[in-house]
Amino acid sequence: MAKNTAPDDPDSGTPPGWRAWFGAGRPWPVLVAAAAGILLSFWGAWRSLELKGFDALTVLTAPGEANLPITIVAIDEESMGAMGQQWPWSRGTHAKLLEKLKEAGVSLVAFDVVFSEPSRDAAEDAAFAAAIRDFGAPVVLAAALEYRETAHARQWVRADPIKAFQEAGAVTGLASVQTDPAGVLRRMPVSQGAFWLAAVTAFDRANPGIARNLSVTASDRLRYLGGPQTFPTIPYHRLLDPEKLLSPNWKDVLNGNIVLVGRVITTAPELNLVEQDMFFTPFTASTGQLTPGVETQATMIANMIAGEARREAPAAYGIALVLAAAFGAGLVMRPWHPWRSGALVIAFAAAVAGLCYALFRWQGLWVPGGAALATLALAYTGEGSRSYLGEQARRVALRRAFATYVSPTLVDEILADPGKLKLGGDRREITLLFTDLAGFTGVSERLPAEQVAALLNRHLSEMTDIVISQGGTVDKFIGDAVMAFWGAPLPDPKQSEHALAAAIQMQQATAKFAAELAVTGGPPLRMRVGLHRGECIVGNLGGHNRFDYTAIGDAVNLASRLEGVNNVYGTGILASGAVVSATGAHLRRVDAVRVKGRSQPVELFTPCDDAALVDRSDRALEAYREGWWDEARSLWESIARDYPDDPVAKVFVERLSAWAATGWPSPWDGVTTLESK
Repeated sequence: MAKNTAPDDPDSGTPPGWRAWFGAGRPWPVLVAAAAGILLSFWGAWRSLELKGFDALTVLTAPGEANLPITIVAIDEESMGAMGQQWPWSRGTHAKLLEKLKEAGVSLVAFDVVFSEPSRDAAEDAAFAAAIRDFGAPVVLAAALEYRETAHARQWVRADPIKAFQEAGAVTGLASVQTDPAGVLRRMPVSQGAFWLAAVTAFDRANPGIARNLSVTASDRLRYLGGPQTFPTIPYHRLLDPEKLLSPNWKDVLNGNIVLVGRVITTAPELNLVEQDMFFTPFTASTGQLTPGVETQATMIANMIAGEARREAPAAYGIALVLAAAFGAGLVMRPWHPWRSGALVIAFAAAVAGLCYALFRWQGLWVPGGAALATLALAYTGEGSRSYLGEQARRVALRRAFATYVSPTLVDEILADPGKLKLGGDRREITLLFTDLAGFTGVSERLPAEQVAALLNRHLSEMTDIVISQGGTVDKFIGDAVMAFWGAPLPDPKQSEHALAAAIQMQQATAKFAAELAVTGGPPLRMRVGLHRGECIVGNLGGHNRFDYTAIGDAVNLASRLEGVNNVYGTGILASGAVVSATGAHLRRVDAVRVKGRSQPVELFTPCDDAALVDRSDRALEAYREGWWDEARSLWESIARDYPDDPVAKVFVERLSAWAATGWPSPWDGVTTLESK
C-alpha cells in the first residue's frame, strides 16, 4: 500500500482547491452572513421582526409609572352607570367638569373628544364655551379625520370643534394617529397640528422652559411608560361631586396637573366606539389588553415634555452593528468548535442585545439589532457548514486516496473510525497474493522510460481494479509486482475464493494486454501469481509520521515464494493447499514442495479447466509420490504427448528422465525440495 501521512496532519489528503475554499484563512461564511444581515435590514418583512424587538425593549425599560403630573379623567363604564346618561353627554356636563378642574388649579385640560357638531340645546354649547373662556388655563379640544362619502366624492375631512368653542379660546389639535401595519401604535404623530403638540405648546406658553421637546421627526417612537392605567385615572362622574366621591384633598392631588379627558371603555356594547379609540401597544402581547386612545395621548405628551421619546437610529447604525457582529463572530469562532463557538456566539449575541438595551434605555436611541443577531446566527451556521463541508472534502480526499489501493470497505471503516489509523496491528488469518511480470526488467532496459512507465501504469491499474473489485486490499507495489490480501481489515468468509478469482482475472487481463502489445510489436508480457493463506499481523506498521497498512508474517513470505515457484513449473498461478481447501475448488494438483527455509511441505495447485487433465495429473502425481518411478514416468510422458504445451508435464518428464540417468532419490518422502526457492 502506498505511504500515508499521519492522520493528525490537518492538510492530509485535502486537495489544494478544497483547502483554498474551506481553509481557516477564508472568511467567506462571515462575509456571506454580513451581506445577508445588511440585506435583511432593508427587507420589509424583516421590519416586522425588528419592531417586535422595539416592543421588547419598550417593555423591559418601562418604569411602570408616570412621574409627571398627568391625570386622566375617564369616561368609563362606572361614570356612565352613575350618571345614567347615554353618550354623548350634554355639553353642560363638560362645563361643570371644567369648573371643578379650574377650582382644583390644573395647568391644562385636553379633551380627547371631538365636538364637531352643535348640540340640540344651544344653551349647553354656550355653557361649555363660557367654561372654556373662564377656565384661566389652556383648554385643548380634539379634531379628527372623518371619512365622508357623497354622491360626488369620497374623501377624508378634518372635523374640528365648533367655532364657538374655538372663539372661546380652545386650542385645537388633531388626535388622529397612524399605526404600524400590524396595528400597533408606536409612532409619534408628526403633523404640525397634532393633539399632543397643541397640548405641549399651550402648556409651554403657560409654563415656559418646562417642555424639553416641541419638535418631532418621522423616526421618533413612543416610549410607553407601562401598560394600560399607568397614568393616574379618575372616573369622570366623581369630579362632578369630588367632595363626596373623592378624597378631601382632591384639589391638592390635581393642582398643577395636566388633565386629559377621554373614553376608557373596555366592556361597553358599542363595539365600534371601543375599536375606534383602543389601540394595540408593545404591552398588548404581555398584558392581553388594549390601551385607550386618551392614554396614548397622555404618553405622547409625557414623552415630549420629559424628552423621553425614542428615536430610531439611521440605517448606518444598524449596518455598522451587523458588520461588528460579523467581525466579532469571525474572531470568536476561530478555531471552530461546535460547543465552544456556539457559547462564544451566544455571549456575543448577549453583548449586542445589551448594547441595544443600553442605547434604548439611557440614550433614547433605538438601534434595530435583529439583523445583527441574525448575522451571528448565520455566521455560526456558515462556519459550521464550512467545517462540515471541509470535513466532507477531507473525507472525499481520503476516500479517493485510499480507494486507489484498498477496498471500499476499508475506506468506510477508516472514515467511520479514524482512530484505526494508528500504529499497531491485529492477528488475522488472511489470504495473500503476490504477482510479478516475468522478464520485465529486461524489457525496461530496451524501451524508453516513458513507454515503460505507460506499460507499467496500465498493468498496475488493471491489477488494482481487479483486486478491489474482489474486495481485496492492495498492500503495495514493488516495481512491477503487486502484493494484495483478503480478510483484513474486515473479515471475509470467502476470502480465498475472492483471491483465487482475482488471480484468474489478473491472468486473463494480462493475456489480453500481451496480445495487444504483440499486434503492435511490443514486448511480450507474462505474469506469475502466488497465493497462500495463513495467520499474519495486519495493521498500520511503521513510524509515527509515515506508515503502511500492511501484513507481516511467515504466510507473507511463503506467498511471495510461491509466486517464484511458478518459474519451476512454468505455471501462471500457484495456490497453496490452505487456499484450495478453504475454497473447496477442484484445482489441478501440481506438486508438494519444500521451499528454502521452511521444513513443512506445501501442496501446490493451479487452476485448470480440463477435468481429464486434472484427473490424469492426479494419477501421475500419486505414482510419483509413492516412488513408482516407471509408472510415474510413463504417465507423465503420456500427458506430455497428449498435451505438448503443458509445462507441468514437461517438468516431471525432464525430472524423472534425469533421475533415471543419475539414480532415483533415496530416501524419498514424496516431497520435492526446492533449494533455490
